[in-house]
Amino acid sequence: MTSDGTPKAANPQGQLDRLPGIDATGQWGPTGRPLPGFPTPPMLDSHGPARIISMCNQKGGVGKTTSTINLGAALSEYGRKVLLVDFDPQGALSVGLGVRSHDLDVTIYNLLVEKDHDIHDVIQHTRMPGLDVLPANIDLSAAEVQLVGEVAREMVLARVLRGVEDEYDVILIDCQPSLGLLTVNALTASHGVVIPLEAEFFAMRGVALLVETIEKVQDRLNPRLEIDGILATMYDGRTLHSRDVVRSVVDHFGDKVFHTVISRTVKFPDATLAAEPITQYASNHGAAESYRQLARELISRGGAP
Repeated sequence: MTSDGTPKAANPQGQLDRLPGIDATGQWGPTGRPLPGFPTPPMLDSHGPARIISMCNQKGGVGKTTSTINLGAALSEYGRKVLLVDFDPQGALSVGLGVRSHDLDVTIYNLLVEKDHDIHDVIQHTRMPGLDVLPANIDLSAAEVQLVGEVAREMVLARVLRGVEDEYDVILIDCQPSLGLLTVNALTASHGVVIPLEAEFFAMRGVALLVETIEKVQDRLNPRLEIDGILATMYDGRTLHSRDVVRSVVDHFGDKVFHTVISRTVKFPDATLAAEPITQYASNHGAAESYRQLARELISRGGAP
């Protein structure tokens, strides 16, 4: 316990404190709650249909793309067949997996606005078995304007993904930092939403607006949509600020907050430069294990098969 009587979440070095008898792991997690054990999931006998998950936050720089890449890679390590959808005109997810999307003539943009393309011809395989990517580039920025006049314009991405939904176990959509038509398309196509949230005070301010948007999509377009969890990213257990922000998020959203948090590390930009997931670039690093734990937690929650 700390001096003010609250549970001790982590020591200044971010190491979890051992508290025997609390639960299966005997640890307090950095969210200030007892840390459950997340078992290694069994391998699947077959693949599909996919559970579609949007990685969504209208604030930029919160770790959406990094989390999409590395959660997808961790799920593929556990035998899940995963498709990552780059739905941001910046194309960072594609580049982060070694796809030269700016040199491609056909991307997800063409699938959205043209009818004569097969999604299988657009999907790119990565160096990781079971991990594919549907690439994007700056062309996607024009889609929002072109879709405005379309009938059922919010449903276009759902139509595109329907052609491969039965071939994957999980489809992760990396949304752009916006609540515009592209993001609404992603939410309409999805079963769940994961909200990456930087462990910083100002990052919390837009979450209420995002949740309001999700509720509107649930009410008007996609009743099956649910929030799978809020993921604290860029966490620094050495600072009181990070710890306070994470506890505040838990106070507001309770069990919707993942027990797993993603700490800051220079290994993430290094892995991006190498165009590899951190689970492959630095397999034994703590950040790689954090994303493996997130994958196990998501599966344990029922957010992935």
